[in-house]
Amino acid sequence: MSFVSPEVFAKQRLTAIQDYSVLSGRAVANLFSRPIYWADIFTQMDSIGVGSLPIVVLTGFFTGCVLALQSATSLTAFGAVSMTGNLVALSMVKELGPVLTGLMVSGRNASGMASELGSMKVTEQIDAMRALGTDPVRKLVTPRLAATVFMLFFLTIMSDAVGIAGGALVSVTLLGLNASSYFHNSYRALVYADVVQGLTKPLFSGFIIATVGCYFGMNTKGGTQGVGKATTQAVVVSSVFIIIVDFLVSRLMIGIFGR
Repeated sequence: MSFVSPEVFAKQRLTAIQDYSVLSGRAVANLFSRPIYWADIFTQMDSIGVGSLPIVVLTGFFTGCVLALQSATSLTAFGAVSMTGNLVALSMVKELGPVLTGLMVSGRNASGMASELGSMKVTEQIDAMRALGTDPVRKLVTPRLAATVFMLFFLTIMSDAVGIAGGALVSVTLLGLNASSYFHNSYRALVYADVVQGLTKPLFSGFIIATVGCYFGMNTKGGTQGVGKATTQAVVVSSVFIIIVDFLVSRLMIGIFGR
């Protein structure tokens, strides 16, 4: 790792922020003008959404199982084991479901986007697209952005559902709770504000995953070694951004809805 002066470092970071903002803005603007590459969007939906479904379902299910198991231990001290459903539902819908789904999809797809576009960059395929009159941002970035935001929304719903189901399995089989009571308490614990908060986060997470992954892929340098570096950076940066934005969105939603 080469060391540079603080001035050069600051200029590099500001340039990176500027390039990222321009790329993101162009990708979003392309959604409202033609041509729109629908075939590429549907292909990315299959790759990102359907391909990520197994890991999202497994993560959500076992998170719900562990959450029920751990929370019951604490609630027993207060004689409130019957409230396990409330805690699992609120935790999964408001926080764990959206965040863990975003992190799982980030690890799988941000790296994939960076490596795929990075390989195209170092082999000059992107330059060839420009020479043929095709906008690489419209052809490569916009479909990935639209597909990631759209599919992550539904993946989060799936994660929430299987997480609550996992908590029900543990509560009924290991804790001896009534299944009907568990689901009734889970349903009563959730209000409109909780659902809105939980389903707003994946929209931001999807935007971050797609734009960060494509940014590092489109700016890859240094051959195959650069592709590996871009892949690592895409996963790390997108994961950190997801956690930061999660805090900001949570604070905003609490300020708006009061919970």
